[in-house]
Amino acid sequence: QVQLVESGGGLVQAGGSLRLSCAASGLTFSSYTMGWFRQAPGKEREFVAAISWSGGYTHCADSVKGRFTISRDNAENTVYLQMNSLKPEDTAVYYCAADRSPASTIATMSPTDYYDLDAWGKGTLVTVSS
Repeated sequence: QVQLVESGGGLVQAGGSLRLSCAASGLTFSSYTMGWFRQAPGKEREFVAAISWSGGYTHCADSVKGRFTISRDNAENTVYLQMNSLKPEDTAVYYCAADRSPASTIATMSPTDYYDLDAWGKGTLVTVSS
């Protein structure tokens, strides 16, 4: 069974940094695009970043570009999200997802279709104080 387990969330002041990790099991990790999404209280889940199977292509939402970096280590079956210069509006539950679609497709799909992604983690909470 596919499992994605996020870790690394917590409370941080505005301007600080966190690194999220997502450990995958039960899938051929290198065959999957990996992505990060987030959902703030009362808001719709939104795309944050995605990375291709080889790690050679990444796509980030405009709201985090220049601050967040997605990377993956296929030998460790892990995808990371390095978050710098955090802002209060970054406060959300962050979810890891896996899918066989290209990163560009995942980055532009409708939030109503997120349920159709191949696998989701249960999320890790990031709280940024002002």
